[in-house]
Amino acid sequence: MPAEEYKRIVVAVDGSQASLKAFKKAVHVAKRNDADLIIAHVVDTKTISTAETYDQSMINRSETYASQLLNDYKVQAENAGVRKVETHIDYGSPKVRIPKYVAKAFSADLIMCGATGLNAVERFLIGSVSENITRYAPCDVLVVRSDDEAEEQHLEQTI
Repeated sequence: MPAEEYKRIVVAVDGSQASLKAFKKAVHVAKRNDADLIIAHVVDTKTISTAETYDQSMINRSETYASQLLNDYKVQAENAGVRKVETHIDYGSPKVRIPKYVAKAFSADLIMCGATGLNAVERFLIGSVSENITRYAPCDVLVVRSDDEAEEQHLEQTI
């Protein structure tokens, strides 16, 4: 098998525009490689536990949001022609769970993620999720940038 061929792709999504672009690009890469696509979301329990109004309803809302997001993306990927799509919700720190647990659990040979996500304060203080994924991943990582409008329009037209 050529080194540039991927068979198990994990795409990390959080609902941000950057992760949407990563998802769309992941769909194209999965189709081109006839690969399985694993759409993963990590409920950031640290963010929830530090909230002053921490209660079970916050976890429930986070789980509901994650389920809806993943189901929507799964339908889009299947409609676009990806042959095998799985979804996965995990709990903890996305910057740790994606590279150290999710990628390994699904035997990923590629992780795709957006260059920036939803948590700008944490990114400023301790580094971005994408930065940590590239540092600790057991496989190749593709960080999707969101600056190219022509690329974005092309992806929009094909999904």
